[in-house]
Amino acid sequence: KYVCVFDKSALKFSHQQRLFRTSAVSRGQIVQFKLSDIGEGITEVTVKEWYIKEGDSVSQFDSICEVQSDKASVTITSRYDGIIRKLHYSLDEIAYVGKPLVDIEIDASKGIATAEDVVEAPPMSHEEHTHQEIKGHKTLATPAVRRLAMENNIKLSEIVGTGKDNRILKEDILNYLAKQTGAILPPSPKAEIIPPLPKSEPMPAPPKDKARKIPVPVSRPIVFSGKDKTEPITGFHKAMVKTMSAALKIPHFCYCDEIDLTQLVQLREELKPLAQIRGVKISFMPFFIKAASLGLLQYPILNASLDENCQNVTYKASHNIGVAMDTEQGLIVPNVKNVQVCSVFEIASELNRLQSLGSAGQLGTSDLTGGTFTLSNVGTIGGTYTKPVILPPEVAIGALGKIQVLPRFNGKGEVFKAQIMNVSWSADHRIIDGATMARFSNLWKSYLENPASMLLDLK
Repeated sequence: KYVCVFDKSALKFSHQQRLFRTSAVSRGQIVQFKLSDIGEGITEVTVKEWYIKEGDSVSQFDSICEVQSDKASVTITSRYDGIIRKLHYSLDEIAYVGKPLVDIEIDASKGIATAEDVVEAPPMSHEEHTHQEIKGHKTLATPAVRRLAMENNIKLSEIVGTGKDNRILKEDILNYLAKQTGAILPPSPKAEIIPPLPKSEPMPAPPKDKARKIPVPVSRPIVFSGKDKTEPITGFHKAMVKTMSAALKIPHFCYCDEIDLTQLVQLREELKPLAQIRGVKISFMPFFIKAASLGLLQYPILNASLDENCQNVTYKASHNIGVAMDTEQGLIVPNVKNVQVCSVFEIASELNRLQSLGSAGQLGTSDLTGGTFTLSNVGTIGGTYTKPVILPPEVAIGALGKIQVLPRFNGKGEVFKAQIMNVSWSADHRIIDGATMARFSNLWKSYLENPASMLLDLK
């Protein structure tokens, strides 16, 4: 149905001019923006953060959301200019490759959407259309601010930004919430009334010179109101389940030793200022990694992999040494590529890059795949000895304990202060015997206890 409005003033310009206003207007095309193939055989991801909400305007290459697979985090960007009409997933839900991620309303006249992506759009009321035009202007706000607004059901169009170029800040959201709620504080708990104790037989009053009797506290029943919580295993934790389940099929054996790092500690102190001039933070790990690579040149079986049927051993040409990192997303193991041709400084620089990306949850798939040997520096958290678990398809892993100042004897029988670190190795006993692991460990130990000796074998 249509409502016809006749405007007499229009006759002054043309007798044939007619003005109409409809009670409903049609939308443009609704495009289902599907999750593209991320690669590496990934078929599902977890939605970690939405950068938009329903009703927001987006342009091509604007960030839509951040998803996390069992290997890396990826930011999904828009292919269209339009208005977000529907989010198909909530936070922490599983999204599938090839399935719709969001619905975007685009201008039908542009005709940029493929036929298979277009779905029928329902009519929209005039009031909703007018409100959308007002809201259609680009709102400046960071993803964190947008998420805060979404969690509190606040429309950004209703907020007056106080930042640069009217950007909406976190304080603007909080101030808006305070005005809406009146900043009402929760009522203070009422004082508990304790009934008087039953009267007992009168006791003789103690002498005045003795100390007062200490009152006995009244015991109250313990009330616990907590509830169990069940949540799905996603992201890197899901990858850990798969990897560790496969690792338990490997027959492990463990070999442990202690290393005197006194000379290496002195050398690092001398090199730290030089590394800082180059803009690189140098820790002990680059020395551990380079010493391991020199050892792998002598014992290449430790840098190999075994096929699933245990019929063939592949000796890896590259030393892609992984470093276990503890992050907010969970345990991740990026690796430094081609350590055999890298200097200690180049290894330190690459570690700085991996640690920065790991802390931000932005490591790429290439950083997390292709490892051939792994070191875990669990000593930065604590502990001395451990039993590390091999990461398939690798065949060996080392875990480094914390560095401790302990008394030791020198060749003359004199006690001196030593910087001691413990190391624990795990190896695949199907192809590696204890003697090979012990010889490798002794060589790695000699490089670290006498850092200058590494110069003889560097290439």
